[in-house]
Amino acid sequence: MLLRISPDRKNPASTAGCPQARRKFLPSGVAACSVLLAVFATTYQLRSQTPSEAKPAENTQMAMQEQNFKRASFEAANVDRKRQIADDSARLLKMASDLKAEVDKTSKDTLSLGVIRKAEEIEKLAHSVKDKMKLTMGGN
Repeated sequence: MLLRISPDRKNPASTAGCPQARRKFLPSGVAACSVLLAVFATTYQLRSQTPSEAKPAENTQMAMQEQNFKRASFEAANVDRKRQIADDSARLLKMASDLKAEVDKTSKDTLSLGVIRKAEEIEKLAHSVKDKMKLTMGGN
């Protein structure tokens, strides 16, 4: 900053104790200090927002708990599916036995509409059991 001094004024360096010289310097010093304070406060705030060393451990612990919960729910679903497979297999056996008995009653050249419907029901149930088995085996 270039400072010009008019010939009719006194040199400001010689008036170091003058209150006017202090007033000119004081507002610019306050402004500079304010800017520095704002920069330091922003820097501190940004550093405090970064994750600390303790947070990854907490995140790992939470991830492990979530994984254990998923595993437990998957195992519970597997147990339920296995129970359903056992029940459906028992129904399949009963339906197949009934179908065999009805087919044995009919003649060699004749099939009733009821026999065909029962065969379709058995086929649907067998596909359902097969899909449930794939789900159970797919998770392991």
